[in-house]
Amino acid sequence: MKGNKTVVVTGANGLLGRNLLELLSPAWDVEAFVHTSPSFPVPGVNYRVVDFSVDWDLDALPKKAYAIFHLAQSSNFRNVPEHALDVFQVNIASTARLLDYAWRSGVKRFAYASSGGIYNGESHAFSENSPIIQPNTLGYYLGSKVSGEALVSSYAKYMRIFILRFFFIYGANQNRSMLIPRLVDKIRAGSPVSIHGENGLCINPIHVADAAKAVAATLESDKSAIYNIGGPEIVSLRTLCDEIADLTGRTVQYDVIDDQPLDVIGDISLMRSYLHEPIIRPRDGVRDLV
Repeated sequence: MKGNKTVVVTGANGLLGRNLLELLSPAWDVEAFVHTSPSFPVPGVNYRVVDFSVDWDLDALPKKAYAIFHLAQSSNFRNVPEHALDVFQVNIASTARLLDYAWRSGVKRFAYASSGGIYNGESHAFSENSPIIQPNTLGYYLGSKVSGEALVSSYAKYMRIFILRFFFIYGANQNRSMLIPRLVDKIRAGSPVSIHGENGLCINPIHVADAAKAVAATLESDKSAIYNIGGPEIVSLRTLCDEIADLTGRTVQYDVIDDQPLDVIGDISLMRSYLHEPIIRPRDGVRDLV
């Protein structure tokens, strides 16, 4: 397959992006789009340094590609409205430009990284058809993801479209500002962890190795679809913290807030049936961060 099939991966320096490159590079010609050159590039991958926050040159894209994995997102997603235009350029405008390129150059598959955070929090486990948060409370970052989904979906008659809603990806070398690395650092430092209710919210986080396999599986999928991408086990925040404490030899200090948490759990039935059966459970996966 390698030599006559090209795939494009944006956001390739991120946790998921790098893992995806390692999966794809043995069999595909991979064009990886990054904001800065990686210190440790994946062998066999062609890296292209492109700043999606400005009007980047479409000539940076290859003449032809079989598939696009659009994983890039603005690093300023928490800094809105100060950096709202950066989020817009990276999360929305770049999506539009890539879709236009995909249509014009005959790309067959387009996978878009969205978020499980867009669901409205009223049901216990969200299916792909669950209601989405109303625009007035969605927020800018999640609003950009929903906007991206709308743009991507409109191209379904021209190519295979895959919208992937991720639930708390984690793994080795993850940005320490993300949920699970942040919990590890707090527990190691002896800082209190705030939880809502006795056990805190429940989640089904997915290890990056499982997430990357699910993404790569879209190359073989027969039809366009939306997929929740989550882990195999539902765990409360208290249980997760207790497991981190056990692995680090620390004791957790809890700051219990007296209210009812809203769980963030993705129903992964479709993922299991058509993409990948996740196998890495939180306790085993968290060892990578500890």
